[in-house]
Amino acid sequence: MLTSLQLSTMLNLQDGMNKKVNPEWLNAGYAYLRAAMIESVEGIEHHGWKWWKAQQKDLPQLQMELVDIWHFALSEIIIGFKGDVQESAKTIAQELASGRNQVTFDGKDYHFSQLGILDNLQLMAGLCAAKRFDVPLFIQIVEQAEMNSDELYRQYVGKNILNFFRQDHGYKDGSYIKVWNGREDNEHLVDVLNSLDINLTNYSDQVYAGLKQAYPS
Repeated sequence: MLTSLQLSTMLNLQDGMNKKVNPEWLNAGYAYLRAAMIESVEGIEHHGWKWWKAQQKDLPQLQMELVDIWHFALSEIIIGFKGDVQESAKTIAQELASGRNQVTFDGKDYHFSQLGILDNLQLMAGLCAAKRFDVPLFIQIVEQAEMNSDELYRQYVGKNILNFFRQDHGYKDGSYIKVWNGREDNEHLVDVLNSLDINLTNYSDQVYAGLKQAYPS
């Protein structure tokens, strides 16, 4: 289960990134759950579902879609609490601690702990289309995609901090260098993430510092 430190870190990072894009993001009317719906459908594609052709599951891409969904979901949750990150974290923690394993949608109960990942991704897409997000359902899907809470946290922080780093080093004006010493920045990110303990209280700061140390001066 996600810890209070992890939830607080992720929510603060999401709020910070959104403010970097638009200081008035809370009132901008961005369709975060529409974005989450699209990513859910893309997750289905990466898993493979077509019975009329041979398909191979692309687990890393599916996991990446889930991390993207979490960015959008956290944004929507923060908006729901009018920017109150602490209240957002508290509510998510309560949802996860409840042990709830079903959701009612369109008058029907879905016991998502008994459903496969494809059915759960479809359910999540439907809920997002109806402007709803269910945290326990999402975590069930994360586990079905062979991730645990720590791995979700690790990948989320990594992607968020890399976005921050890119913005801070000229991504907007085109001066950012994406390939360092023959390797893309996301490959260097993996090295940094693998070198750090996710339980550090300043984990996100350490990820940024690791990228800064590796970046060509």
